[in-house]
Amino acid sequence: MCSLSSQHFHAGEETWRAHTVSGQQFIKGEKLKMGLLSSKNPKVKQAQILLLGLDSAGKSTLLYKLKLVEDTVTLPTVGFNVEMIELEKSLSLTVWDVGGQQKMRTVWDCYCERTDGLVYVVDSADKQRLQDSRRELERILKNEHIKNVPVVLFANKQDVPGALTAEDITRMFRVKKLCCDRSWYVQPCCALTGDGLAEGLGKLAEFVRSRVKSRADTAAFFRQNLSLSSERWS
Repeated sequence: MCSLSSQHFHAGEETWRAHTVSGQQFIKGEKLKMGLLSSKNPKVKQAQILLLGLDSAGKSTLLYKLKLVEDTVTLPTVGFNVEMIELEKSLSLTVWDVGGQQKMRTVWDCYCERTDGLVYVVDSADKQRLQDSRRELERILKNEHIKNVPVVLFANKQDVPGALTAEDITRMFRVKKLCCDRSWYVQPCCALTGDGLAEGLGKLAEFVRSRVKSRADTAAFFRQNLSLSSERWS
């Protein structure tokens, strides 16, 4: 059950929402009018990506390395960040980076609606919390809003001595069983240096393009049948 409460307020033409979690308010500019974060090119396919993982897994570092391709100093995300990444002028990803602190994990479900892809980041070197991370992934994948949504899991911090490999993470997280109803991929990476990020992003784009195309084909099918039904009864 989603325990997040919200208040709306306006800033110019934009509508924002302030979230309250456990009595503390987080305001990080969630733009309710999704078009404000959309590409201006109508030919560009739009997709919503949910970026999750425990606190200190490297989610925000990964996000800004992908977007800016440069080193960025990040602070723990209290609430969420929203960024848009355009790929080859054909696909635009609006990425919702939600904080991984325990109080924020309780409201991850509130961000699942209309999600086209899930990116889950694991600190491969934090062996004490790997079981916690696995449990959180198992829990969020039970959300009905992301049923069949593709998953790309980044096994981050591969530069740290003793970090588990992508194969280790795949086995420990039981990814094959957990994601048997959807497309999935586990990518080893180092968010600080950018190693492995392009490969993981490419796989995410491949999955998302297929999902968006399938959704568009379904919508076109229903529009066509609705039009034929209208003509029949006119």
